[in-house]
Amino acid sequence: MARVRTVRSLGVVGLVLAAAVTAGCSGSSSGPPAASHASSGSGSTSTSTTTGGASPAPAPTESNPPGDIPDNQAYVAFRPAGGGFTVKVPEGWARTGQGGTTVFTDKLNRVEIATASASSAPTVTSVGSEVVSRLRGQVPKFDGPKVSQVNRHAGSAVLLKYQGDSAADPVTGKVVRDAFERYAFYRQGHEVDLTLSGPVNADNVDPWRIVTDSFSWK
Repeated sequence: MARVRTVRSLGVVGLVLAAAVTAGCSGSSSGPPAASHASSGSGSTSTSTTTGGASPAPAPTESNPPGDIPDNQAYVAFRPAGGGFTVKVPEGWARTGQGGTTVFTDKLNRVEIATASASSAPTVTSVGSEVVSRLRGQVPKFDGPKVSQVNRHAGSAVLLKYQGDSAADPVTGKVVRDAFERYAFYRQGHEVDLTLSGPVNADNVDPWRIVTDSFSWK
Protein backbone atom coordinates (compact mmCIF):
# COMPACT_ATOMS: atom_id res chain seq x y z
CA MET A 1 0.00 0.00 0.00
CA ALA A 2 2.88 2.32 0.76
CA ARG A 3 4.33 1.46 -2.57
CA VAL A 4 1.16 2.55 -4.37
CA ARG A 5 1.14 5.88 -2.51
CA THR A 6 4.79 6.43 -3.46
CA VAL A 7 4.01 5.80 -7.13
CA ARG A 8 1.05 8.17 -6.99
CA SER A 9 3.18 10.83 -5.34
CA LEU A 10 5.82 10.49 -7.98
CA GLY A 11 3.14 10.76 -10.65
CA VAL A 12 1.79 13.95 -9.14
CA VAL A 13 5.29 15.43 -8.90
CA GLY A 14 5.91 14.51 -12.53
CA LEU A 15 2.73 16.23 -13.64
CA VAL A 16 3.65 19.35 -11.67
CA LEU A 17 7.14 19.41 -13.20
CA ALA A 18 5.74 18.88 -16.67
CA ALA A 19 3.32 21.76 -16.18
CA ALA A 20 6.12 23.99 -14.95
CA VAL A 21 8.32 23.16 -17.95
CA THR A 22 5.41 23.80 -20.33
CA ALA A 23 4.70 27.14 -18.73
CA GLY A 24 8.38 28.09 -18.95
CA CYS A 25 8.55 27.19 -22.62
CA SER A 26 5.37 29.12 -23.31
CA GLY A 27 6.72 32.20 -21.55
CA SER A 28 10.04 31.93 -23.38
CA SER A 29 8.37 31.62 -26.80
CA SER A 30 6.28 34.72 -26.18
CA GLY A 31 9.41 36.77 -25.54
CA PRO A 32 10.69 37.24 -29.10
CA PRO A 33 7.45 38.69 -30.52
CA ALA A 34 7.41 41.27 -27.75
CA ALA A 35 11.05 42.04 -28.36
CA SER A 36 10.36 42.21 -32.09
CA HIS A 37 7.59 44.76 -31.56
CA ALA A 38 9.87 46.83 -29.38
CA SER A 39 12.65 46.68 -31.95
CA SER A 40 10.22 47.64 -34.71
CA GLY A 41 9.01 50.61 -32.74
CA SER A 42 12.57 51.72 -32.06
CA GLY A 43 13.43 51.37 -35.75
CA SER A 44 10.49 53.52 -36.81
CA THR A 45 11.49 56.26 -34.38
CA SER A 46 15.09 56.14 -35.59
CA THR A 47 14.08 56.33 -39.27
CA SER A 48 11.77 59.25 -38.65
CA THR A 49 14.48 61.15 -36.78
CA THR A 50 17.11 60.53 -39.46
CA THR A 51 14.82 61.56 -42.32
CA GLY A 52 13.73 64.72 -40.60
CA GLY A 53 17.30 65.84 -39.85
CA ALA A 54 18.90 64.96 -43.20
CA SER A 55 20.22 67.84 -45.33
CA PRO A 56 19.22 68.12 -49.02
CA ALA A 57 21.28 66.02 -51.41
CA PRO A 58 23.95 68.07 -53.24
CA ALA A 59 23.43 68.83 -56.93
CA PRO A 60 25.13 66.30 -59.21
CA THR A 61 28.47 67.35 -60.63
CA GLU A 62 28.30 68.09 -64.34
CA SER A 63 30.32 65.65 -66.39
CA ASN A 64 31.30 66.87 -69.85
CA PRO A 65 32.48 64.56 -72.61
CA PRO A 66 36.10 65.23 -73.73
CA GLY A 67 36.21 68.54 -75.59
CA ASP A 68 32.80 69.82 -74.52
CA ILE A 69 32.93 73.43 -73.32
CA PRO A 70 30.87 73.81 -70.09
CA ASP A 71 27.51 75.56 -70.37
CA ASN A 72 28.54 78.03 -67.65
CA GLN A 73 31.69 79.14 -69.52
CA ALA A 74 32.23 82.90 -69.25
CA TYR A 75 33.48 85.03 -72.16
CA VAL A 76 35.57 88.19 -72.35
CA ALA A 77 36.15 90.66 -75.17
CA PHE A 78 39.40 90.46 -77.13
CA ARG A 79 40.68 93.51 -79.04
CA PRO A 80 43.92 93.31 -81.00
CA ALA A 81 46.62 95.87 -80.38
CA GLY A 82 45.90 97.63 -83.65
CA GLY A 83 42.16 97.72 -83.03
CA GLY A 84 39.77 97.33 -85.93
CA PHE A 85 37.52 94.67 -84.41
CA THR A 86 36.46 92.91 -81.22
CA VAL A 87 35.41 89.33 -80.50
CA LYS A 88 34.48 87.42 -77.38
CA VAL A 89 36.68 84.49 -76.36
CA PRO A 90 36.32 82.00 -73.47
CA GLU A 91 37.62 83.48 -70.23
CA GLY A 92 40.64 81.83 -68.64
CA TRP A 93 42.00 80.13 -71.75
CA ALA A 94 45.74 80.23 -72.39
CA ARG A 95 46.77 82.90 -74.88
CA THR A 96 49.68 82.94 -77.32
CA GLY A 97 50.43 85.28 -80.20
CA GLN A 98 52.77 85.68 -83.14
CA GLY A 99 52.55 88.41 -85.75
CA GLY A 100 48.95 88.97 -86.74
CA THR A 101 47.75 85.68 -85.21
CA THR A 102 46.44 85.19 -81.66
CA VAL A 103 45.50 81.75 -80.31
CA PHE A 104 43.42 80.82 -77.25
CA THR A 105 43.53 77.21 -76.05
CA ASP A 106 42.06 75.10 -73.27
CA LYS A 107 42.49 71.33 -73.08
CA LEU A 108 41.34 70.06 -76.49
CA ASN A 109 39.74 73.25 -77.83
CA ARG A 110 41.27 76.12 -79.77
CA VAL A 111 40.30 79.57 -81.08
CA GLU A 112 42.62 81.17 -83.62
CA ILE A 113 42.24 84.77 -84.77
CA ALA A 114 44.34 85.80 -87.77
CA THR A 115 44.38 89.24 -89.40
CA ALA A 116 45.72 90.20 -92.81
CA SER A 117 45.39 92.81 -95.52
CA ALA A 118 43.41 91.74 -98.58
CA SER A 119 42.65 93.51 -101.82
CA SER A 120 39.27 91.82 -102.21
CA ALA A 121 36.73 90.00 -100.10
CA PRO A 122 36.99 86.21 -99.84
CA THR A 123 34.37 84.24 -101.74
CA VAL A 124 33.14 80.66 -101.64
CA THR A 125 35.14 80.02 -104.80
CA SER A 126 38.40 81.58 -103.60
CA VAL A 127 38.26 79.84 -100.23
CA GLY A 128 37.33 76.53 -101.86
CA SER A 129 40.38 76.65 -104.10
CA GLU A 130 43.14 78.73 -102.51
CA VAL A 131 42.51 78.17 -98.80
CA VAL A 132 41.61 74.50 -99.10
CA SER A 133 44.71 73.87 -101.18
CA ARG A 134 46.90 75.56 -98.57
CA LEU A 135 45.33 73.71 -95.64
CA ARG A 136 45.81 70.34 -97.32
CA GLY A 137 49.54 70.88 -96.96
CA GLN A 138 49.32 72.16 -93.37
CA VAL A 139 46.72 70.03 -91.56
CA PRO A 140 47.50 66.32 -91.04
CA LYS A 141 44.88 64.09 -92.69
CA PHE A 142 42.87 67.09 -93.93
CA ASP A 143 39.45 65.87 -95.09
CA GLY A 144 35.85 66.77 -95.94
CA PRO A 145 36.06 70.49 -96.79
CA LYS A 146 32.70 72.24 -97.17
CA VAL A 147 32.49 75.92 -98.08
CA SER A 148 29.42 78.14 -97.71
CA GLN A 149 28.41 81.74 -97.15
CA VAL A 150 26.80 82.49 -93.77
CA ASN A 151 25.48 85.53 -91.93
CA ARG A 152 26.62 86.62 -88.51
CA HIS A 153 25.92 89.80 -86.54
CA ALA A 154 28.89 91.49 -88.22
CA GLY A 155 27.53 90.63 -91.65
CA SER A 156 28.38 88.04 -94.28
CA ALA A 157 31.27 85.60 -93.83
CA VAL A 158 32.66 82.65 -95.76
CA LEU A 159 32.60 79.48 -93.67
CA LEU A 160 34.92 76.55 -94.32
CA LYS A 161 34.28 73.35 -92.37
CA TYR A 162 36.78 70.48 -92.43
CA GLN A 163 38.42 67.79 -90.30
CA GLY A 164 42.01 66.99 -89.48
CA ASP A 165 44.34 65.48 -86.90
CA SER A 166 45.64 67.57 -84.04
CA ALA A 167 49.32 67.83 -83.25
CA ALA A 168 50.55 65.00 -81.01
CA ASP A 169 50.33 65.74 -77.28
CA PRO A 170 53.89 66.51 -76.11
CA VAL A 171 53.41 64.36 -72.99
CA THR A 172 51.19 61.44 -74.02
CA GLY A 173 51.76 61.51 -77.78
CA LYS A 174 47.99 61.21 -78.27
CA VAL A 175 46.47 62.57 -81.49
CA VAL A 176 42.85 63.81 -81.56
CA ARG A 177 40.59 63.97 -84.59
CA ASP A 178 39.41 67.59 -84.76
CA ALA A 179 36.51 69.40 -86.42
CA PHE A 180 37.30 72.90 -87.73
CA GLU A 181 35.14 75.92 -88.51
CA ARG A 182 36.94 78.78 -90.27
CA TYR A 183 35.05 82.08 -90.69
CA ALA A 184 36.50 84.71 -93.04
CA PHE A 185 35.26 88.26 -92.32
CA TYR A 186 36.18 91.19 -94.60
CA ARG A 187 35.84 94.96 -94.61
CA GLN A 188 37.68 97.71 -96.51
CA GLY A 189 40.87 95.80 -97.26
CA HIS A 190 41.02 94.01 -93.89
CA GLU A 191 40.37 90.27 -93.47
CA VAL A 192 39.94 88.46 -90.17
CA ASP A 193 39.96 84.66 -90.19
CA LEU A 194 38.36 83.17 -87.10
CA THR A 195 39.07 79.43 -86.77
CA LEU A 196 37.50 77.32 -84.02
CA SER A 197 38.42 73.69 -83.45
CA GLY A 198 37.80 70.81 -81.05
CA PRO A 199 37.28 67.03 -81.00
CA VAL A 200 34.92 65.72 -83.67
CA ASN A 201 32.45 64.30 -81.12
CA ALA A 202 32.36 67.40 -78.91
CA ASP A 203 29.11 69.39 -78.79
CA ASN A 204 30.35 72.98 -79.04
CA VAL A 205 27.68 74.40 -81.32
CA ASP A 206 26.47 76.98 -78.79
CA PRO A 207 29.94 78.16 -77.63
CA TRP A 208 31.14 78.55 -81.21
CA ARG A 209 27.99 80.48 -82.06
CA ILE A 210 28.61 82.84 -79.12
CA VAL A 211 32.15 83.52 -80.33
CA THR A 212 31.35 84.03 -84.01
CA ASP A 213 28.21 86.11 -83.36
CA SER A 214 30.20 88.38 -81.03
CA PHE A 215 32.61 89.46 -83.79
CA SER A 216 32.14 93.10 -84.75
CA TRP A 217 34.13 95.72 -86.66
CA LYS A 218 35.26 98.86 -84.81
